[in-house]
Amino acid sequence: MDSIHIQREFFASGATRSVEYRIRQLKSLYYIIRINEEEICAALKKDLGKSRFEAYSTEVGIVLTQIAYTLKHLRRWARPQRVPTSFLQFKGRGTVAPEPYGVCLILAPWNYPFQLSIAPAVAAIAAGNCVIIKPSEYAPATSEVISKIFNQNFEQRFCRVVTGKADVAKSLLMQRFDYIFFTGGTETGRQVMEQAARNLTPVTLELGGKSPCIVDDTAVIPMAARRIIWGKCLNAGQTCVAPDYVYVHRKAYQPLVESMKRWIVEFYGEKPEQNPEFCRIVNDRHFERLCGLLEGCEILAGGGINREERKLAPTLVAEPTAKHPIMGEEIFGPILPIIPYDDLEEVIRAIKERPSPLALYLFTRDIRTEKKVIRAIPFGGGCVNDTVLHLAGEAMPFGGIGESGMGSYHGKAGFDAFSHKKSILKSSSVLDIGLRYPPYGENQRKERVTRWITTRK
Repeated sequence: MDSIHIQREFFASGATRSVEYRIRQLKSLYYIIRINEEEICAALKKDLGKSRFEAYSTEVGIVLTQIAYTLKHLRRWARPQRVPTSFLQFKGRGTVAPEPYGVCLILAPWNYPFQLSIAPAVAAIAAGNCVIIKPSEYAPATSEVISKIFNQNFEQRFCRVVTGKADVAKSLLMQRFDYIFFTGGTETGRQVMEQAARNLTPVTLELGGKSPCIVDDTAVIPMAARRIIWGKCLNAGQTCVAPDYVYVHRKAYQPLVESMKRWIVEFYGEKPEQNPEFCRIVNDRHFERLCGLLEGCEILAGGGINREERKLAPTLVAEPTAKHPIMGEEIFGPILPIIPYDDLEEVIRAIKERPSPLALYLFTRDIRTEKKVIRAIPFGGGCVNDTVLHLAGEAMPFGGIGESGMGSYHGKAGFDAFSHKKSILKSSSVLDIGLRYPPYGENQRKERVTRWITTRK
């Protein structure tokens, strides 16, 4: 594509390597987002039915905070770092200098269409790259706003937004990029990685999976229920780190379910599917998929459907079997299976039999349980006595492991993801010890050592 060629030429000019240039672009982006804040929130309302508060707190606000944090630390991140040298590097000076990859492609999803398009772009710009962003076609109003923000305010030889359907993304992946950042489903992630491998292009894959939640018998049940329902119902469950299913100790099962029911009503009313502040499912296909998952399930609470608005009430499901489809795929909606357990070891074993999740949540007041679960189960990141909020910290890397992704970003981790670490050794031109040079015969070495000592005197 011409835009890739133009960006490659601009990158070769060295303009983006200037830290001052990067800072100016990030400051411009910050103020442009502030100016267009209402339009962004309106687009998110149109695409996903997000309330003004949720649109700001989960999308616009997170991006603005990421930009501010990056601006505060960018000069230090971009500075070459002195590193220790070994004996073989005697009298040498070692440094590691971060440098940009070049032209980067960002493929964004539809569930947080603004945040997950812009936050990786902030990291890429901070690292000194040129960027092409492909937002999701399933969030058309937000994609249009993102296109306007970048294409009308930044040089396209530096940063450009390309909109369109899946064929546009496939066409982009056929091109040679210097780095690819993808957020989306695991199967599509495999396809992205396969295409990237053709050009040996490095990638970050932010995927998903079934993120478990464990509630033991020492947990503060009302608080656990409140935080689980909040994390699950955020964006109507269309969150890659939403609690996907809950294991709860049998002693706490009934109290947790009753408390969850109460918080659903407290948050969204008796008919959440009619609540204008509760998000809608993104499209008909996903809506029908979620409705299909409820077939054959024992519903403990919820289940209300509003087809006209594509809204599904938060729904608690009792003890689905391991073979039920609801336990075989990432739910990505406001349906939450609740499974009682008696033995924590069995829970740990069951979770480990599945692909490593993007997130794990544990509610307990027992430090031994906390240590056991965190050490035993591989997962991308998570919370103890909370949900979702681990991704809100700029200093905490966010990313998956195994089938839930590779690589991480946010804050410095994002800057590092889009930077190549160039190691440089500057050796002394005054002192040159001959011991490393051939010939290596014993007598020759003794003669060279003696001669070297004599000349130094």
